[in-house]
Amino acid sequence: MSSGDLFQTETAAPEPLAERVRPQTLDDVLGQDHLTGAEAPLRKLIETDQIPSMILWGPPGSGKTTLARVIANTTQSRFGLFSAVTSGVKEVRQVIARAAEEKKLGRRTILFIDEIHRFNRAQQDAFLPHMENGTIILIGATTENPSFEVNAALLSRARVFVLNALDAVVIKGLLRKVADATGVSEDRIGEDALELITGNAEGDARRAINTLETVAAAANANGAPLTAELITEVLGSKSLLYDKSGEEHYNLISALHKSLRGSDPHATLYWVARMLASGEHPHYILRRMIRFASEDIGNADPRALSISLAARESYDFLGSPEGDLAIAQAAVYLATAPKSNAVYKAYGAANDDVQNHPNLPVPKHIRNAPTGLMKDLGYGAGYAYDHDSEHGYVPQDYLPDNLSGREYYLPTESGYEKNISALMDWWRELRESGAPENGDATP
Repeated sequence: MSSGDLFQTETAAPEPLAERVRPQTLDDVLGQDHLTGAEAPLRKLIETDQIPSMILWGPPGSGKTTLARVIANTTQSRFGLFSAVTSGVKEVRQVIARAAEEKKLGRRTILFIDEIHRFNRAQQDAFLPHMENGTIILIGATTENPSFEVNAALLSRARVFVLNALDAVVIKGLLRKVADATGVSEDRIGEDALELITGNAEGDARRAINTLETVAAAANANGAPLTAELITEVLGSKSLLYDKSGEEHYNLISALHKSLRGSDPHATLYWVARMLASGEHPHYILRRMIRFASEDIGNADPRALSISLAARESYDFLGSPEGDLAIAQAAVYLATAPKSNAVYKAYGAANDDVQNHPNLPVPKHIRNAPTGLMKDLGYGAGYAYDHDSEHGYVPQDYLPDNLSGREYYLPTESGYEKNISALMDWWRELRESGAPENGDATP
């Protein structure tokens, strides 16, 4: 068992229901069998008290702190629970100093840091030498992707264990199990009420239990049954999970981009509405749409770029919520437009040649020749003026000599690019037929 919490505090306040029913053993932990099941590697490490430094990554209410407290109940090490929200450098130094004293006495210290992603790079780096010399075993909990929010050096010294959001069956079973603790017998809780609480929780056990506790208090006040109507009245509207700088931010914009590329206007509208309702700045969505118009539609529908820019102008003129419709309209247009990434790939290939051959000379016949000296040096000599030709096109080289014949832009047969492709084929035929170079004087 734990030989003491380094941060015990006295409190007279009653504990919330979620705290009172928190699991105390590995067998009590729900919904994480891949970590706590009989043959799970993490369970074996905990039971043999060979606990490594680790990062527990999972959504809110998935059991990260619960698992840490179960470790505290199991290990022979001293255990410290530490919040990155309320603690700073001073507290870090204090706990490290105390852990160093424990090490001298032959005792290990496990330090649990809740919301470790809230520590900055310097604060996270401060733990590294103490992890390496065995002063502390660090367990960090985070709702954010560790690849983004935990320093690479710290991440390389810790194992990452992923906790899943709890499914509806687990949440319902949990609610039935703890109902008696709220003073509401199970027969007073309708199935529709359980469904509503479970849906509102979205895999978050803590939210589900807190909701049950709140609506139970309202029901107990007049002895009423716990119904879906009562829950709706007490809860009001549901908040949306979103962090403008975290993983969910990138997940949502990725979902929107892929829905646009996949030509699904229904999913596109959903993700636009979801991001706007969550508080994402409309300009961010519009910037991504403008980028998409060039990157994934290109010349298959050149109007897509103009429509995206018009949506930005409309939003800036109207503001929200009226301007939100302009964003939605443009998003649907992009989703249903023909797609091509030919320009995107062509520019990438051209840029590669620029990087690999940065200073190739401009061919003399297309150089500017504003002075007599430049003309004497051959600048502009041999250039044919296209408008003076029969077809408005003169076959001649425009690329540096080392890149002569290089083709970057290969239009598809999608949308307007089909017309471009036909025109380029015609120009190619003129070149191959040796069309005369009419009008060989620079205007």
